[in-house]
Amino acid sequence: MNWHLHFLGTGAAHAVELGSSAVVLERDGEPLLLIDCGPDTLDRYRAAYGSLPRALYITHTHMDHIGGMERLFTRVWFDEALRGTIRVFCHAALVPWLQARVADYPGVLAEGGVNYWEAFRLVPCTRGFWLDGLWFDVFATRHHRPDTSFGLALAGSFAYTGDTRPIPEVLERYAGNGELVAHDCGLHGNPSHTGIDDIEREYDAVLRRRLLLYHYGSAADGAALSARGYRVAATGQRIALRMPTPPRADAG
Repeated sequence: MNWHLHFLGTGAAHAVELGSSAVVLERDGEPLLLIDCGPDTLDRYRAAYGSLPRALYITHTHMDHIGGMERLFTRVWFDEALRGTIRVFCHAALVPWLQARVADYPGVLAEGGVNYWEAFRLVPCTRGFWLDGLWFDVFATRHHRPDTSFGLALAGSFAYTGDTRPIPEVLERYAGNGELVAHDCGLHGNPSHTGIDDIEREYDAVLRRRLLLYHYGSAADGAALSARGYRVAATGQRIALRMPTPPRADAG
């Protein structure tokens, strides 16, 4: 069985030429889970797979990560075969923010009579969630105020930070067994995002060798990060993963 992370986009919010940061976990070439849904993510997803995602995980509610959800709602609502079947996983702490940003505007459709979440199966979680027999760990990251941003890990395979400052103690717990770590990193850090100097200060050499950097500011920034010896994800790239380990006995 083959596992890959397919990077639909790798850019920071302003790096529109790189696409909104979003990835698809693939199993044997088939999409299993989309992580984040920015303004251009659906177009990129449909170009790659010819369909809509059946499962979506939201890391946080900045618009470069959820800006495609209104469009996804419209496509799903008017397809009776899909309506109510697409699972949207997010940490329970994000539900009020997600509700306010995408679901609470009066009159989801001009005709009325429609509730936004009836188009989906919203699955709030805290420690993690099950999907197709796999347990995905959910962990808090450091992005603006606490409890507003959460990464995702699949034991033995990968961790995906979403937007974050450095979180060495968290990655030790959720990606401490050789997993690939897809990590937010720009050429320069700021109070909400990791910069390459932060990486070199906060993470040891062993972890740095497992990093795959994304969410950078431009193609030139990506090249500069690569020139410093780091793996840098490219838009459209598929990265091979190790097979996940069986879920822990205490998972769920």
